Amino acid sequence: MKNQHKRDKSRAKAQAAETAKEVADRLRGEGRKVGVLSLNVLRPFPAELIRQALANVQAVVVGDRADSYGADGGNLSLELRAAIQIDPDNHTRVLTRIYGLGGKDFDDSDAEEFFREALEAAASGRVETPFAYHGTFAGDPEQGFAQGLPAIEKAEVSRGMATVTQDPETGRLNVELQPLWAMAEVPGRIAPGHGACPGCGAFPVLNQVFSVLEGDIVVLFQTGCAMVVTTGYPKTAHRVTYIHNLFQNGAATLSGLVEMYHELIRRGELAGVSLDEEITFVMVSGDGGMDIGMGPALGAAHRNHHMMILEYDNEGYMNTGAQLSYSTPLGHRTSTSEVGRARRGKVTHHKDTAQIFAAAHIPYVFTASEGYPEDLMRKAAKAQWYAKHEGMSYGKILSFCPLNWTTTDDAAESVLQVAIDSCFFPVYEVERGITNITYDPELLGRRRPVTDWLGQMGKTKHLMQDGNEERVAAIESEVERRWRRLKAMHENPEL
Repeated sequence: MKNQHKRDKSRAKAQAAETAKEVADRLRGEGRKVGVLSLNVLRPFPAELIRQALANVQAVVVGDRADSYGADGGNLSLELRAAIQIDPDNHTRVLTRIYGLGGKDFDDSDAEEFFREALEAAASGRVETPFAYHGTFAGDPEQGFAQGLPAIEKAEVSRGMATVTQDPETGRLNVELQPLWAMAEVPGRIAPGHGACPGCGAFPVLNQVFSVLEGDIVVLFQTGCAMVVTTGYPKTAHRVTYIHNLFQNGAATLSGLVEMYHELIRRGELAGVSLDEEITFVMVSGDGGMDIGMGPALGAAHRNHHMMILEYDNEGYMNTGAQLSYSTPLGHRTSTSEVGRARRGKVTHHKDTAQIFAAAHIPYVFTASEGYPEDLMRKAAKAQWYAKHEGMSYGKILSFCPLNWTTTDDAAESVLQVAIDSCFFPVYEVERGITNITYDPELLGRRRPVTDWLGQMGKTKHLMQDGNEERVAAIESEVERRWRRLKAMHENPEL
């Protein structure tokens, strides 16, 4: 390969291209004919410049940091090959290597390997392996993967832990739960051994929900904490059919799969599947996913697909460093709403996702907390019934995050309880448009001020200091306004 680079001292040496340039300089000093071609722009793709640069090059190794599955190359490799194939005089042999998967560094030994492969291809006039993964492997079972837990059988999880009946007069659903000790015998659809933080609330939430869901389920996880800690390549903690898609298109993906599945049933290609035997489709998302993916999720709600959406709300983008989400409450400290002279935490009130989905008029919406398992499980059983019989159901579940709420790992009970008792996180359901508060701290004589909650977390303790009185008053006022509005809807079914 010709040397196609000019040294740019301002760029970080740690980048793969810079590492390769250093190695190329050394090899050229040894008399090797090597060089590096580094692109600074992908769109518009500099096809003509590529053709000129490779006009007399016998072999090139293209390093891509991401794979385009099934295409035998990443995006850069595909573009480069398309650029040179229209030149009849270009006979450059192209080798594609996918590198850096799993965050692995690219060092001198990696660059030396790329140059060695290119030199061998140039000398032999042929390419033995045009496409390969560098530094890892593609998942060949012969490589000796450790065997994971077997897929869970339908019979194992279909034990009638929740019996749902419908009132013939009102149409409302009633749920009878088996004792909690009986549920302990139901195998978990998520296996132990995932990488969640100590005290993480996402998995008590999912275990409670999955304990009462009957039959086969397909679960789509949007990007987030619960997805990342259960799917460390090449292993998985999921014992059911699992799909991953990005924040912005999870609901669109799953709703398309739902429609495809029911179309196969309508065509008779899945003959003999009764309503009770049908697969339940569940999307699991954090509150960050309900920021980025709100549009597609609401689109799925308006189309009323037969599916469930479960949002575990830990009030931030915890997977990527505790940045604020729109579910982060006013005044709370995050990595993007710091506390200092110029700013005192998040500057806007939290988004009420449950009311947004209720406004879409889907059959069933609920809120719950991991600290009230029976309430959560009854609502999960209802959500499955509605997903099978009438359309979409949505649940927002307050989920403990000790790491980024800055509490001890075992503080979930007290922190979540006061969040509910202060009415910051009201627990209720909206069933066919009728609101029903399922836990009323006022009726129970347990109502507490919001400051009791704020004072328990490191991320909000600054609000207890002098100078934050106006901000605290704004939080209390908004919490009270939303609670009174909810109470009015509970007392007046037509609202």
